[in-house]
Amino acid sequence: MLPNIKRKKRKGITSFQVIILSFFVLIMLGTCLLMLPISSNSHTVTPFVDALFTATSATCVTGLIVQDTATYWSLFGQIVIISLIQIGGMGVITIGMAVMRASGMKIGLSHRSTMQDSIAAPHVGGMVRLTGFILKTTVLIELIGALLLFPVFCKDFGILKGIWYSLFHSISAFCNAGFDLMGTREQFSSLTSYGSNIYLNIIIMLLIISGGIGFLVWGDIKTNKFRFKRYSLQTKIVLLTSLVLIVLPAVYFFFAEYADLNMSDRIISSFFQSVTTRTAGFNSQDLSQMNESGTAIMVILMLIGGSPGSTAGGMKTVTIAVLFLSAITVFSRRRDVQGFKRRIADDMVRNAGAILFMYFALTFISGIVISRIEHLPLLTCLFETSSGIGTVGLTLGITPKLALASRAILMVLMFFGRVGGLTLIYAALPSQGSKNSRLPLENISLG
Repeated sequence: MLPNIKRKKRKGITSFQVIILSFFVLIMLGTCLLMLPISSNSHTVTPFVDALFTATSATCVTGLIVQDTATYWSLFGQIVIISLIQIGGMGVITIGMAVMRASGMKIGLSHRSTMQDSIAAPHVGGMVRLTGFILKTTVLIELIGALLLFPVFCKDFGILKGIWYSLFHSISAFCNAGFDLMGTREQFSSLTSYGSNIYLNIIIMLLIISGGIGFLVWGDIKTNKFRFKRYSLQTKIVLLTSLVLIVLPAVYFFFAEYADLNMSDRIISSFFQSVTTRTAGFNSQDLSQMNESGTAIMVILMLIGGSPGSTAGGMKTVTIAVLFLSAITVFSRRRDVQGFKRRIADDMVRNAGAILFMYFALTFISGIVISRIEHLPLLTCLFETSSGIGTVGLTLGITPKLALASRAILMVLMFFGRVGGLTLIYAALPSQGSKNSRLPLENISLG
């Protein structure tokens, strides 16, 4: 569900400011740890900018990197990175609530309200129970994923390294982070060496989808099992929109890309590319070989992202679905926006429009600025900025070569994409309440 703009005023710091501050503190802590000599294989101090960029990318579960994760960072550095991914993916507030619950501390209404805002829950009730459900679901799915990945990595890297690789990639995939340890074969290669491994591709895709549909959806599925009619409107929209956004791009990629692959590789690569583009950040094929039309489609998919209350970023599937339903309402000249015979609140439609505007504006403005700074094609830079703001992590290979100003832009976009546009706006601007609710009404023309 989209964040609700009608939030009561609280004295002192707001829940939105708490969310932003918690992510900022985690990023700075991760930066300090990654700068330590023990964090790099060379046992030297990592430059502040490189450490900050890596910590921001990991905490915001993006996957854009300036140093190869497998070859530059030591085991300690990799543990720091995967810890940031785990906390950032589940949410800093979720982890904090879990610690408070385990230590027996009282969880007040303000804590529950902050938790509600952090995962875009529809109501404040049941936040403590939901926190426990998120932790259990995350651990269970990641352990299952690691067990399923172990045979592949154990065969290629041995038992001990196989265990670490399985756990690392399971967490990274479920949290939609896109960090990998395949640089031992070829730096910045992601999963291209496993492009023909159907088994591994399917496991990674299932982990990405599991993390990307959202914990609220998983809770609804747990309660109502497979009785679709009993699902909430949000769950129905998320499942249907996710299915469409997986199948349709996969069909395009199959017919327009990967013509040089055999049939099985072509099918699995098409679906993998469709799934991973919406915030996961792994790639099983060389992205630089794709057509411009395919690159443009990937930009759109990266901006859409996953679903509310998930480990994924982007504008969210619900935002796009609400805007699509709003367009259908206008075309059919109905009064109310509807979905599955349920009316969608006007606030949600307005919020969806605001989110779309912010994401597109920031993506294009940032892309133009980076294009001017780096003297690179605009589409290449738009791919990079949409990957950053969508917390995806896919790149056409320009990230490590970017200047300091361009990296700073990407870090801001990653932070914006993970925390959420409306969260930043609500934290920065005071609520106006109903100050303008009585202004005179006048119609304007839109066409």
